[in-house]
Amino acid sequence: MLANSEIEVSVSARNVRRLLSFQRYLRSSRFFRGITLPNSSNFLDDDYNGQAKCMLEKVGNWNFDIFLFDRLTNGNSLVTLTFHLFNLHGLIEHFQLDTMKLRRFLVMVQEDYHSQNPYHNAVHAADVTQAMHCYLKEPKLSQSLTPWDILVSLIAAAAHDLDHPGVNQPFLIKTNHYLATLYKNTSVLENHHWRSAVGLLRESGLFAHMSLETRQLMESQIGALILATDISRQNEYLSLFRTHLDKEDLCLEQENHRHLVLQMALKCADICNPCRTWELSKQWSEKVTEEFFHQGDVEKKYGLGVSPLCDRETETIANIQIGFITYLVEPLFAEWARFSNTKLSQTMLGHLGLNKASWKGVHREQSSSGDDTDPAFEEMDSDIVPQEH
Repeated sequence: MLANSEIEVSVSARNVRRLLSFQRYLRSSRFFRGITLPNSSNFLDDDYNGQAKCMLEKVGNWNFDIFLFDRLTNGNSLVTLTFHLFNLHGLIEHFQLDTMKLRRFLVMVQEDYHSQNPYHNAVHAADVTQAMHCYLKEPKLSQSLTPWDILVSLIAAAAHDLDHPGVNQPFLIKTNHYLATLYKNTSVLENHHWRSAVGLLRESGLFAHMSLETRQLMESQIGALILATDISRQNEYLSLFRTHLDKEDLCLEQENHRHLVLQMALKCADICNPCRTWELSKQWSEKVTEEFFHQGDVEKKYGLGVSPLCDRETETIANIQIGFITYLVEPLFAEWARFSNTKLSQTMLGHLGLNKASWKGVHREQSSSGDDTDPAFEEMDSDIVPQEH
């Protein structure tokens, strides 16, 4: 346990970081609002902001390059993209949101992601939020969703991995981390992400003008969405979704059915990396593997026993991705395509097939064993997966 003085220093440092980040964001965002100020040497270049604006005009395109967008926004991809989507969906006006409070909330969310994490950082959150926007635009959903549905979906997407420590649940359990104890070893990370998001919502006062009952409902529904991203419960959600599809009894006029579909949409958004173009997908694969291997290095250093998929001496990116795609991504997106058989779904499945073939090609070059999948997946502990620690 940290001493009180250490906790105070940590909290103080976090608050200073938030303030500096907010000031940095406001400086760069003045260009988006058409405001120019003297002595702008610290601001983003006009040309960069112009390019970022152009990208936002195509925020609903599946080939949206979140890495480029993050560079063009000076590391503010999550804040800038999510604020734009709130505006695009008419949420600011509909819910009478204070734009300064909204910006502050989004900056706090962005800052509470760990930038040192190769994968679970604010850029991943921005990528998931952009994917969620694409799914919300799909005909079946867009015709049925309420502004409330869109609001909770975007907040859940932006905050779904908030304050992620860069290690997985088994690591927290075997190191007796306080979060594992707090959440009784069950959906430890997802519960933490949700509770962290609730804390920031309350701190920001973004919805202070709403009734307590309304705010509590919002927090609960955001939680249900974030908890659905626990990959160890994928079969539970997938089976329920598949049953509804088999019976053809999904009725999106019913709130509980819409909410199930939104849970599935966020699950898809969270692990959609293999469904992106090879250029984008490959970058994500490298980043998540780097995070895995870093955990494995720590486990070796302290004699904890290396977790599956985390040993850089025995694992490869190709093997991990082939197993991930085969056992987790393909089953999920096959059912999503049954629900929403659109051009986007076919595009995602097309990229998925091509990327899997590409990783098999890499695997063949690296090894002549002919083993196309990682044994760790075939005997996969429900808590160990490559895209969501």
